[in-house]
Amino acid sequence: QVEVVESGGGLVHPGESRRLSCAISVSDFSFYDLAWYRQTPGTQREWIAGETESGAITYADAVKGRFTISADNAKKMLYLQMNNLKTEDTAVYYCNAAKAGNNYWGQGTQVTVSS
Repeated sequence: QVEVVESGGGLVHPGESRRLSCAISVSDFSFYDLAWYRQTPGTQREWIAGETESGAITYADAVKGRFTISADNAKKMLYLQMNNLKTEDTAVYYCNAAKAGNNYWGQGTQVTVSS
């Protein structure tokens, strides 16, 4: 059974940084497309950053230049470094791993940006 577990959320002030982590228990981690999404109440889950199994990285405009996605294949971990956080970044952040029609999600981790 695949487990996806996010961690690292919490309360931060505007302008501060935070690093989210995601542990993904799949045997062939390096063959997955990986991504981070976020969601606020009453809205659809929003894709914000992704890294394909070939290493191509893309970002949503809302986070480009501030957030960095990275993966550690040996540790089977996905990370999201978030810098210069803004109040509008407040959301539940979700990790996603996808391959060949299989789509795995974690339970999410809350990030609240507030002064």
